Amino acid sequence: MPNITDVAILGATGSIGTSALNVIRLHPDRFNVVGLSAWHRTEALAALVGELSPRIAAVSTEHVDAFRAQFRGTGGDVTLLGGSAGLKAVAEYPRADTVVAGISGAAGLESTFAAVDAGKRILIANKEPLVMCGGLLRKEARRSGACLLPIDSEHNAIFQCLPEALQQSVANGLGVRGTDNGTGVERLTLTASGGPFLRTSAADLRQVGPKDALQHPTWDMGPKISVDSATLMNKGLELIEACTLFGLDETQVEVVIHPQSALHSVVHFSDGSLIGQMANPDMRVPIAYGLAYPERIASGVHGLDFMTLGRLEFESPDSERFPCLELARAAAREGGSVPTALNAANEIAVQAFLAGRLGFCQIPVLIRDIMDHHNKVSVKELGQVLEIDREVRQRASKMLADGIPAS
Repeated sequence: MPNITDVAILGATGSIGTSALNVIRLHPDRFNVVGLSAWHRTEALAALVGELSPRIAAVSTEHVDAFRAQFRGTGGDVTLLGGSAGLKAVAEYPRADTVVAGISGAAGLESTFAAVDAGKRILIANKEPLVMCGGLLRKEARRSGACLLPIDSEHNAIFQCLPEALQQSVANGLGVRGTDNGTGVERLTLTASGGPFLRTSAADLRQVGPKDALQHPTWDMGPKISVDSATLMNKGLELIEACTLFGLDETQVEVVIHPQSALHSVVHFSDGSLIGQMANPDMRVPIAYGLAYPERIASGVHGLDFMTLGRLEFESPDSERFPCLELARAAAREGGSVPTALNAANEIAVQAFLAGRLGFCQIPVLIRDIMDHHNKVSVKELGQVLEIDREVRQRASKMLADGIPAS
């Protein structure tokens, strides 16, 4: 019988948290949930606390009093906390062996760092820590002995394709260049579905709205990441993430459109071999892999049926209609604080688009303007990154208030 793994889930009511809990429920003999967090979805979190009996839970500061009131007098033995301090407390909770980092956006940055600082085994689903300050995160993992396991589908696919020595090197924060015997890894291919607007003309893209952008053809995701998929910024952020996590140059990472979303990534080796990972497009697959690594457990997802799948298609991204991908590549090339500026500008732009205050084609206009006027600096500490993020958000918000020109 396997040892019980105590798990804390950051973003328990979001799409990643929901998928993680669905896998955990399949294996009550292997996993015990000791920590949970949400932000505004307190009713959903309260239900999870009642079901799973964690030792610690956190919500936003403005909801913590009401959240505590729900449990007053119930006799439950759970510590209820609020705000970013609460998130960090869940992330570094001593009993938690594994932390699922599933908070979308830069909001998950500090709690992910807290888990790394505490030397946890971290299943990284949120891109932002690696995009904004991946070098710092890897350095801290090397210091603390934390284990970094990617569960974003593309990076998890790459991780699965690596030999064991390189997997350990990546998990320890060293990238694929962290071994002495030569890696054989030449480059990576990340696949992208192309999103809901793959066949939409440039003229028609000017008319699409939030409801259209949220209709992803293959993946079931939250609003922000769905919009990022529609603009291809999601793949751009994953490109930066891949460069950082695996220690490669941006010229070694290509992006290919693959509408079926069956082949998730490919590793190209020096002997001419290509090794890829295939699965149905369901986040429970990489999450199950991360939870049980180096073993494999049931995820609740059926395997691919090649006869039903029929055929696999591949094509190059259209940078004219979807300029966000090239903006992200430029940020990866520049390095320093530029990826932080890109990410902050994109989050503000996506929020404005979802609120109906910005057109779809204006998203890259705002991001490009921010990047053009950003003064790059070297990233040396987390506080500096948070300050850059704050400043860029303020600048982007002011641009929105002043009006963004049509693309």
